[in-house]
Amino acid sequence: MPAESTPEPEIPGEPGKSGPRRGAKGRRRKARSTRSRALLITAWSAAGIVVLGGTGAGYLYFKLNGNIKSVDINQALGTDRPTKVDNGSENILVLGSDTRAGGNKKLGGGTDDGSARSDTAMIIHVYKGHKKASVVSIPRDTLVDRPSCTDTHGTTHDAASGVMFNSAYSTGGATCAVKTVESVTGIRMDHYVEVDFTGFQKLIDDLGGVSVTTTKSINDPDSHLNLKAGTHTLDGEQALGLVRTRHGVGDGSDLGRIQLQQAFIKALVDRIKHLGVLSNPKKLYDLADTATKTVTTDSDLGRVTDLASFANGLKGISSSHMNMVTMPVQYDSADANRVLVDKDKAALVWKALKSDQPIPKAATDGTATGSAKNVVSSG
Repeated sequence: MPAESTPEPEIPGEPGKSGPRRGAKGRRRKARSTRSRALLITAWSAAGIVVLGGTGAGYLYFKLNGNIKSVDINQALGTDRPTKVDNGSENILVLGSDTRAGGNKKLGGGTDDGSARSDTAMIIHVYKGHKKASVVSIPRDTLVDRPSCTDTHGTTHDAASGVMFNSAYSTGGATCAVKTVESVTGIRMDHYVEVDFTGFQKLIDDLGGVSVTTTKSINDPDSHLNLKAGTHTLDGEQALGLVRTRHGVGDGSDLGRIQLQQAFIKALVDRIKHLGVLSNPKKLYDLADTATKTVTTDSDLGRVTDLASFANGLKGISSSHMNMVTMPVQYDSADANRVLVDKDKAALVWKALKSDQPIPKAATDGTATGSAKNVVSSG
């Protein structure tokens, strides 16, 4: 989409800190084996697929098209959705999934039963002009009211109250996840992108690693991560460990893990923007091949040409123009391992996104946070 001449909204700085969580002993999050992964896959595929479009190598297109898996969200959800806001902005739901089948069994543990979870969820709001974005992370441990939904196989799943957010995906797949997000936010998701963590690991390796700086040592045997304080170029396995860890640093909460994920995304975006792949056809193809094998999209992005056009529209967004926040939540007094939506403050976030405006700092001041902020930055 070409840039608009209308002035774009300014993105405020990072939201204010509310400090580490305080409270009596026993309120600390339990350390448990989870499988958070993969983020912002659409941007990763931009360079390789777009350039391949100009090579005339049609057989490569056929192969890449065959890699992409898609879900017809529009058909499954029908008309029972929020109205699309036609103001030049776009909203994309990005999920990281951890199917238990195939290569993911080795990385994630558990049984090869084909089941899956969505342990990472982000709403990416791309502002009019596609030069700035706000990213809202949704904690997987948030208790929500899940609406009734029909999955792509035609099976209807009953509504449920007070269930974990990530149960939407494990119950009814992509369509139920999208419907739950739209129910919570009142915002229509224009696109859906999902990536599994096997592909995430390979993609980081294909990129040649991502450089980050840690201000504290991180040691988490569960996620196989051991980093001293300092600058590191993370390979795929280490990057996966970083976005998975929840008790290697901070308070052991999912909120702290989100802070690490957000910092890693910014480092990843910086890496992509400075990656010199245009003169290396093999690297271009390897990246495009891995990205298209890794991604599941809504049907509107289910062809290489559509995905390329969409991703090309995102590549002008630098990390300095990405405002990353966590959906406003408060700790659940009845269960130390759950959080509840702070509805008044969350309403400020959804109102801002609907009107294509920056998220006000007041929306996140005083909300629950982890204690891993500023532990990781771009290397």
